[in-house]
Amino acid sequence: MTLFIRKNLMLLIILSVLTGLFVAAASGMESQDFVITLLRGLSVGSLTFLVASGFSLIFGLLDVLNLAHGTLFMIGAYIGWTVYVRPDTFVDLLTPLAIILSGFLLKDLWMVLSTRSLFAGRMKRILPWIGIVLAAAILVGVLRSYPIAIWDVGDYAQSPVSISYLASQGQSILPPPAAFDKISPFMAIGGLLAGGSLLAFSLALFGAGKQVVTPRLNWRSFFGFAVLLLAGILFFIFNNALTDFLAGVNTNWLFLIAVLVAVASGIGLGALMETTLIRPLYIRPIYQLMVTLGLSAIGIEMVRAIWGRPEFTMPRPELFAGTGEGCPATSLADWWQYHCSTMLLLDGRIRIFNEIVIPIIGVIVLVAVWVLLQRSRLGMIIRAGVQDREMVEALGINVRRVFTQVFALGVGLATLGGVLAAPSIGLSNLMGESFMINALIALAIGGLTSYPGAALGSVLVGLLQQFIIKYGQIGISIPFTDIIFKPSPPIVPASTVLLMVVILLVLPSGLLGKKE
Repeated sequence: MTLFIRKNLMLLIILSVLTGLFVAAASGMESQDFVITLLRGLSVGSLTFLVASGFSLIFGLLDVLNLAHGTLFMIGAYIGWTVYVRPDTFVDLLTPLAIILSGFLLKDLWMVLSTRSLFAGRMKRILPWIGIVLAAAILVGVLRSYPIAIWDVGDYAQSPVSISYLASQGQSILPPPAAFDKISPFMAIGGLLAGGSLLAFSLALFGAGKQVVTPRLNWRSFFGFAVLLLAGILFFIFNNALTDFLAGVNTNWLFLIAVLVAVASGIGLGALMETTLIRPLYIRPIYQLMVTLGLSAIGIEMVRAIWGRPEFTMPRPELFAGTGEGCPATSLADWWQYHCSTMLLLDGRIRIFNEIVIPIIGVIVLVAVWVLLQRSRLGMIIRAGVQDREMVEALGINVRRVFTQVFALGVGLATLGGVLAAPSIGLSNLMGESFMINALIALAIGGLTSYPGAALGSVLVGLLQQFIIKYGQIGISIPFTDIIFKPSPPIVPASTVLLMVVILLVLPSGLLGKKE
């Protein structure tokens, strides 16, 4: 015990000081204000943690600073909104996505063909780029004619802002299904399949000659392709039926589907980013920063082009949207009966989804990922890889696959945070940047590669911001004077930066970071 205290004396002192400041902040508030502020801080901290934890996992194992992480958080929010508010658009996109991605599941075939390519020299370096350009031309040409029901950002009445408002008022009316009039269904499916397959083959040509073992073709090499292609065709056949089903399903289940789709999309995007863009740049960290920063800018502009620039809100599911009789709830039983959006706690009103559900999900994710890291084989490999990557490779473990899984998991956590933030704080083109900054500050406070440090730093950032906001409303009495000091809004982000600077001056590795 004495050895532990000596080894962590500075950490214990800092935590004691932070606890004292927290107690002092609590003593200056009414009980209801303190509890509400505490819950709001935990809510913001939970969303920040979902971004910070994924970033920490990626950097800890891969040494990759993914500057696009905040943008992926934002994309998760917009994908969730699309599934929840406009399920017809989501269903229309299933067929093109499934057919395009099916070509990538023929990776064994593309690897065999790439090793047997008759082209050599300069032509072998040019051929992949020719294939990518041709595939992009095919896909763009087909997708421009493919019927997809979508909103119009240029028309306010048909924009996401109006659609969200009507949905929040219970007036979610989907437009008539889009029809094939510019291209036939057979040409569309054939073009998507050809474009996706050509794109996958062209990307495989970049790795021609680099693989150690050429795979053997068997039925397993084509099984995934056949399943995904069949799924795409079934989505096409039952498009209208699936749209009607999702439009009529209870909003609680629809929100759950939106969460699952957003997380799955994040996992897919993460795996695609790692295998195509990050993997060739592991020994070039400056290029990693440039690529991820460029992806962040591209992602923001794509969101602006598709969903528009104005901010809007995502309606809460029925379970958390009640405002009529019996609301606000006075207990969890009342909430369950009346599905109230708010509940009275110590004569103060809290938002059930924001201040109760989101922190609970944050704790569940914290425990689940901790169990994954500490009790699973993948977690053992991840922890070993953080300590000594070369030794893990020497043991014959497919480190590339583990890298892809970790990157995909990290992005999936970010998109989970995004889809949970959409009904909580609304959707904005800048929401990813703000949470990314909070996550970086939280990681610097808690320890850049420490998963528990990501949780601790995120909670501290969330609590500090919400207490500063609250004291900006009620003011701080200056001792021995009649002055009431009210912190201005710019002090909110400045306070977290100041906390980070103070902690890093004392503990350069962060609160729970390991000394290098």
